[in-house]
Amino acid sequence: MILNTHLKIDTALCGNVITLDKGYAAVELETTPAMAADEKGLVHGGFIFGAADYAAMAAVNEPTVVLAGSSCRFLAPSKVGDTLLFKAECSENDGKKYQITVNAYCGETKVFSGEFTAVVLPEHVLG
Repeated sequence: MILNTHLKIDTALCGNVITLDKGYAAVELETTPAMAADEKGLVHGGFIFGAADYAAMAAVNEPTVVLAGSSCRFLAPSKVGDTLLFKAECSENDGKKYQITVNAYCGETKVFSGEFTAVVLPEHVLG
């Protein structure tokens, strides 16, 4: 499959799509010093959320998809140098509204779990 959405994303900040299938995407994020929140290298949660959001949008893979809502939990800390794998799967949709489950792992450890709601608009949200 070809990625059809969020084509201008900075993959250094949001990760790289490594697997793409109908209703499914996997994104790999290599955490960097630019993502650190403190001197110990704790990765700021915004970068983790950004990668999860990107994975969710890639799973829908429509050019005009937008995030409408989310609920998430950070389950374990991530540090600079970690490689995180985000797995996003569309659990239901009605053609325009999608529910996507995203889980992220560092090795075998689940570090993030989220539910995202996305909407596919008839045209770009900015007109």
